[in-house]
Amino acid sequence: MLENFWFNVEYGINHVLDIKAYDHVLFLIVLTVPYMFKDWKRVLLLVSMFTLGHTLSLVLAAYNVVRINGQIVEFLIPVTILIVALFNVFTSGKGAQKEKVGVLFLSTLFFGLIHGLGFAREFHMLLGGSDSKLELLLEFALGIEIAQIIIVFVVLFLGYIFQTIFRFSKRDWIMVISSVVVGLVIPMILNSDYLA
Repeated sequence: MLENFWFNVEYGINHVLDIKAYDHVLFLIVLTVPYMFKDWKRVLLLVSMFTLGHTLSLVLAAYNVVRINGQIVEFLIPVTILIVALFNVFTSGKGAQKEKVGVLFLSTLFFGLIHGLGFAREFHMLLGGSDSKLELLLEFALGIEIAQIIIVFVVLFLGYIFQTIFRFSKRDWIMVISSVVVGLVIPMILNSDYLA
């Protein structure tokens, strides 16, 4: 029982930290880059909203409530990353991330739903004939949350280093990292099967 628990948690961690599927990491980077360690509660809430959306779409897929064309989802994932990265570029230094929780948190939940749908097919195979779908989903979600917290910590730590030791302004830090991500996701969008 405990062995299964750790397998599912580890599977969730590996899902996020998989170097070949770095879209999840890119999304977390652009979600986190505008913040500092002092904003940890807000960042944790944002990341948890993403996990909630991700898990909700997996639940809907696991119980065959939704089925969406994989090509559309694979196209939408980098589009969601691009939207957040561009939001950062156009609002860096303007304090937009400090404004009301509503829009940012709802959009993060929506992005989590899209990203979860991208993983739904593979997750369906993992379930196989398992009777305990919900248990497996929750253990997997725990793994995702652990991995996301690791990535968020690394991004916040790098932000701290660059803004204190290397004297980057917060605005420049957000602009540079978000622009790099924009440069990485545009080819993902252009090369998606949906546009082929």
